[in-house]
Amino acid sequence: MEEESYMEVEEPEGLYVRNLDDVKGIIKHAKLDERNLTHITQAIYYPSAEIVSDNLKLLELDDHMIKQIHEGQSLFFKGGHNEKVVLCTDEKTYDVKAAEISNSLLLIPDLKFAAATSTSPLKSPRTANNTSLERSLNDSADDDLLMERTLEQRKILKIFHEYFECREIRPKFRKLGDLLQLTRYSGPEHEESIDRKLLFTFDQLLDTIQCSRKEFVEGLRQYRAMEFEGWMRVLECEYEYRIVNLMVGLIAENSWPLDEVEREETINALEGIAPKQIVEGLFDVYTVPTEGKENRYTYKEELVARIVAQNILQPGLKFRVDEFLSTWQEAVPEGMKCDEKYLRGLGIFDKEGAVPCIRSLSEENLPLNIHDRMRLLFKTKPKWTLDEIEPYIECFSTPILSVSTLMAKHARSLMENGVRYYVTKH
Repeated sequence: MEEESYMEVEEPEGLYVRNLDDVKGIIKHAKLDERNLTHITQAIYYPSAEIVSDNLKLLELDDHMIKQIHEGQSLFFKGGHNEKVVLCTDEKTYDVKAAEISNSLLLIPDLKFAAATSTSPLKSPRTANNTSLERSLNDSADDDLLMERTLEQRKILKIFHEYFECREIRPKFRKLGDLLQLTRYSGPEHEESIDRKLLFTFDQLLDTIQCSRKEFVEGLRQYRAMEFEGWMRVLECEYEYRIVNLMVGLIAENSWPLDEVEREETINALEGIAPKQIVEGLFDVYTVPTEGKENRYTYKEELVARIVAQNILQPGLKFRVDEFLSTWQEAVPEGMKCDEKYLRGLGIFDKEGAVPCIRSLSEENLPLNIHDRMRLLFKTKPKWTLDEIEPYIECFSTPILSVSTLMAKHARSLMENGVRYYVTKH
């Protein structure tokens, strides 16, 4: 067994330091039986003014974060000058908030616990009322009396009165979308007007956006971002629709079944119309490999339907529901079906009037403050069902704070014909 290394503590001039006689006196005054105590006593002292410990913070970790550390992964704090700091693992994002501790917590390096202060293995307590350890730390009480007591000095490194608690939250993607929109790609003829200082690489965006790496990749997928000439870019909406429309048009032109789209043929067909890297990026975003058919792909019906609907639902315009659904269905490739659920966070229905209508309402353009967002939503539409409003509110939810709980806090509910609606509180 390696010899224990004890912390050497210098005795500052004028500082009282306990000795063995003091310890024995305290044990006697406390009416304790020394035979029930281990032979090592540790005297604890407050930190001196020379010790600098401002860089030490107490952080609460959950099972996921502890597992990440055990696996050798890193935890990252992220936040700009005007942002609240968040803590990120490779998979999750946490809000960090300071919380007070009711009792002071002492950080003492090399402090020994019960087993380390005993000369023999700890034994199991004999009774539930074993408040004096019942001499279970040592095999022989007589040997304990013959053993010389050892006094060790321990210095407190820091006293904590608060800690940082972490609460899992949804990733903050809005900044990602805003940054990418600054340099959206609309064709090679418009690249001269792009401010090159506002272009970001994958790693630069990852360091800037307050989310984990896994969530960041998901955010890029949601914004349909792609790498072009070393920079992460999104496409201007009309330009993206035009290229995608040409791509899916090849299905009918080449009489391809929907699940037998050819990648190289598609890319070659658009040569000279759009840069090859842009077409490749769009193809990878909008398709998935067809299971069981090598080198064949299938377009994602929802993504194709959404880009078509976005092109039809221009801001400020209102459409009759039946006319919109008919136009929408005719604009997608034959065999694909348009479903109202594909309009999630993109447009809203108003079926209360004499003529049911639909209009554009993009979640990406709504305020980031929940109070401002609620005011705008109820100004746009006076009453909502939970399913209707959920895509516009879920970004504020957490694993323990559901959308229904948020609505109960920020809106008033009422029942009409067996259907629950939410209306403004004021």
